[in-house]
Amino acid sequence: MSEPEPSLHEHEPHADMSGRLNWLRAGVLGANDGIVSTAGLVVGVAAATTDRGSLLTAGVAGLVAGAVSMALGEYVSVSTQRDAERSLLIKERKELDEQPEEELAELAALYEAKGLSAETAQTVARELTEHDPFAAHVDVELGIDPDALTNPWQAAASSAVSFISGALLPLLSILLLPASQRIPVTFVVVLLALALTGTISARLGGAPSRPAVTRIVIGGAIAMAVTYAIGQLAGVAGI
Repeated sequence: MSEPEPSLHEHEPHADMSGRLNWLRAGVLGANDGIVSTAGLVVGVAAATTDRGSLLTAGVAGLVAGAVSMALGEYVSVSTQRDAERSLLIKERKELDEQPEEELAELAALYEAKGLSAETAQTVARELTEHDPFAAHVDVELGIDPDALTNPWQAAASSAVSFISGALLPLLSILLLPASQRIPVTFVVVLLALALTGTISARLGGAPSRPAVTRIVIGGAIAMAVTYAIGQLAGVAGI
């Protein structure tokens, strides 16, 4: 007896990719934030002074503060989302225990709203309920996977690491170069890095690369130009 031929889709991932793409997009955006904010800071300081110690202090302080801020913000945001998801899951389980027939009718109505006939929707709802009523409801009604709730600690760590990875580029560039080359070379390096992150974020979102790259490069250039001008004024004023 011949073995069945492998499916054409055998090696395709069947897990939910949206969550993974969101994490990757958040990492790219975190790196972009680290590049822009740190570049603006060190370029501004470099315009006011050539002292490497001052540049190091300002750059490291900005890197640490930015990473902590990003991590804290992501932790609070994801914790709030996780608490809301848990609350909805608890409520759904309670409703299934107290009102099973009403919940069955609700599930059938949801499938009917998706395009199934009333008879087919009722059959699907009943069979899924017999198998696992809680999983059936949270999937269709809430769109939540109880076994894959967002992790605030993972989100915070990811955000901090992505910010630091982006911030290190302008920081090392401004510290390792001679004083006469620091600002122009850092300016070019940062814009190239921003063009790369803009391209990646656009492709992740399925959007055209050129508008995204143009926006992010112009924004980064403006940020560095403004902080450079402020640093120049501070240096002239002797602040």
